[in-house]
Amino acid sequence: MGATGSGKTTFINAASGGKLETSAGLVSCTNKVQAAPPFMLDGRLVTLIDTPGFDDTTRSDTDVLKMISHFLASTYQTRKTLAGIIFVHRITDDRFGGVSGRNFKMFRKLCGDNTFKNVVLLTNKWNEVDKRVGLAKENELATRDIFFKPALDKGARMMRHDGSRKSALRVIRSLLESDAGMVPQIAREIVIEKKDILQTAAGKALNKDLLAQRARYEERMKELGEDHEVALKTKDEEMRREIEEQAKELQADMKRVEEESKKLASDFQKERANFERRLKEIEEEARREQERIQEETRLEIEELQSKLFDDANISPAERERLLEEIEELRRKQSFFGFPGDGIATTIGRVVDMLVPLHLIL
Repeated sequence: MGATGSGKTTFINAASGGKLETSAGLVSCTNKVQAAPPFMLDGRLVTLIDTPGFDDTTRSDTDVLKMISHFLASTYQTRKTLAGIIFVHRITDDRFGGVSGRNFKMFRKLCGDNTFKNVVLLTNKWNEVDKRVGLAKENELATRDIFFKPALDKGARMMRHDGSRKSALRVIRSLLESDAGMVPQIAREIVIEKKDILQTAAGKALNKDLLAQRARYEERMKELGEDHEVALKTKDEEMRREIEEQAKELQADMKRVEEESKKLASDFQKERANFERRLKEIEEEARREQERIQEETRLEIEELQSKLFDDANISPAERERLLEEIEELRRKQSFFGFPGDGIATTIGRVVDMLVPLHLIL
């Protein structure tokens, strides 16, 4: 999980060798929960899940919350335990407020304080910041109550990612050290306590934010109304047009907030059924990806075998190297050869919310 553009998808691709689309600009590429191809790590099957952020450019915060909630509830209900969740934060960010702060607040509400032993708070983009500046920011994140300190005090770990696969796998290994797994708070609230999304801790936090936004917009609209009266009295046409344009934009913002509030209170159970259908689609996508990898591996093996047996002058060292490559590919082929071993049976190892992600996750 993490803000849009924080590097969630890049981390997943580095670790898994996947090719999920990443964003180089202001528009998010992760607007749904998506799974990377599963891979083996130290004898364990790992699936990373990407989630959109709560500042997604194509989805509202309400949509993102519901997607992540559906996903976490469904994985828990089908007894697929998550190994952990990674929250990604750019060390290059000048301040931990606004978008980053809001994403982390929602992250805490989704996870719950009792799950932080299965959480990694990951800073990245260290190559884009002066080391001394980065260390100072890292220290501030770790020691201030308004940042990561409360989560760290409850068992979360703070780690760095340098962009390499080795670094990414080190982070994942830290979550696989324990077999305990985690049950996020939002999953318990929905599945065990039978709460609607608006009754959950995350839902309450989002609704509070929406109410605060609405109050600010209403106050601003009142101010614009007063300014408009002044413009009319003074016959200042330029000022009147500017105020009317601002009021029009503000009305659109107020309408958006109102629609988000209504969506948050809408029928969550019907949406869960829709999400479960989406989860089956994800299973099928993962199965097709496994079949593709299986076929590519088969062709690679055939090519290496041709080199091995067709070249009479091959050196002993080259022969040994080719045999090792073939054996490694056969292990890979055997791993991806189990029918039906899709995302439904592997989803519970490591999660990036990302997300969310983007969450969903």
